[in-house]
Amino acid sequence: MTLRELVVAYFQYYAIQAYLLFAAAATYVAIVYPTTPLRALASVAVAVVFYPLAWYVIHRYVLHGQWMFKSPLTARTWKRIHYDHHQDPNHLEILFGALYTTLPTIALVSIPFGYAIGGVGGAAAAFAAGLLTTCVYEFAHCIQHLSYKPKNKLLAEMKSRHMAHHFHDETGNFGITSFVWDKAFGTLYDRPERPKKSPTVFNLGYTPEVSQTYPWVAKMSGGVETSHPRRRGEDDANDRKAA
Repeated sequence: MTLRELVVAYFQYYAIQAYLLFAAAATYVAIVYPTTPLRALASVAVAVVFYPLAWYVIHRYVLHGQWMFKSPLTARTWKRIHYDHHQDPNHLEILFGALYTTLPTIALVSIPFGYAIGGVGGAAAAFAAGLLTTCVYEFAHCIQHLSYKPKNKLLAEMKSRHMAHHFHDETGNFGITSFVWDKAFGTLYDRPERPKKSPTVFNLGYTPEVSQTYPWVAKMSGGVETSHPRRRGEDDANDRKAA
């Protein structure tokens, strides 16, 4: 995949278009209800700086927490926003977050801080900054999952660490564009530091045994897949030949 093809695929996705539209609307609100330039800048800065920590906490304790699949009320959401992504990490249609979960989350981690700093204008500026930061994160996420090899050293390192999270050990490297909080909380790793591959890297702990007690994700998924995503096509073909 070329960079141009990646960019085209990125901007065609409805979630990115929605983020940009909401960001434009929030910017309009910030203009109509202005705060001081300093307060507006502070609101934006807080949203951008706080974002990596918010993502780390959500990724580690919500998306990788083993509590959402235990209730029929949250199992469907967990399946859509992260289980399916780890089951098939390079599937474009589930690469981006679902708007019904991402938009409220972005608002929650940006608007209160912005409002405290600059009122309505500050809240709108912070929300716009959070949305645009999400766009940056999602673009980096595309680079990490699609068949594009970045030439930039920093992007290549980001991709390597994120691929290790998806294909080697899911209990570390929770960052996307920043691994500062992984380092701070001891979850940053290079693959040689963890020679043994995690047995739950693709199912996040939702094993066939666990599904016997908490069956909702399995029912929605047609069972529990246990093989490597890249080998499933080969396995299916072999099964058809055997039949």
